[in-house]
Amino acid sequence: MRDLPALLRAQRGDATPGSILLLLLALAIAWGLWSGIYKPLLLSLGAFSCVLSVYLAYRMGFFRHKAILRVVPRLPAYWWWVLREIIKSSIDVAKIIVKPDLQISPVLVKLQAQTQSQESQVILANAITLSPGTVTLDLHEGKLLVHCLTRDSARALQAGEANQRAADLGLG
Repeated sequence: MRDLPALLRAQRGDATPGSILLLLLALAIAWGLWSGIYKPLLLSLGAFSCVLSVYLAYRMGFFRHKAILRVVPRLPAYWWWVLREIIKSSIDVAKIIVKPDLQISPVLVKLQAQTQSQESQVILANAITLSPGTVTLDLHEGKLLVHCLTRDSARALQAGEANQRAADLGLG
């Protein structure tokens, strides 16, 4: 049996000072942009939360996944696509709700993720769940079970664009 310090080092991965500072900077910028309040107390609490988040990421082995740092440039395009899909789904669900006959046709869909990366599979499952009218019920060994409110949304999901975009992030 390996000694505990070696086991912990292997679990946490190789965290370089540059990667730690890059994550800290990204978190600080995001916090600063989203907060909008720059009083000393809130700035110190924000700094503490950023440092705590980096520490927890280190403890959880975030830096072990080098591909995550390479995918950062691809994320904005993916986020815009997800946002467009959320808006389109919201409009579709709103139309269903407004109609007096409530034309829904719930269906369960089984999908096979196009990537073997667990991170990409979780990103796909979360993107599906974020879109109104669809909920990922289960993710096991690359197979997703999704509840769709309508057959049209099920067909759109089976067309594979969401699956392909999650795979294109390049996490594995």
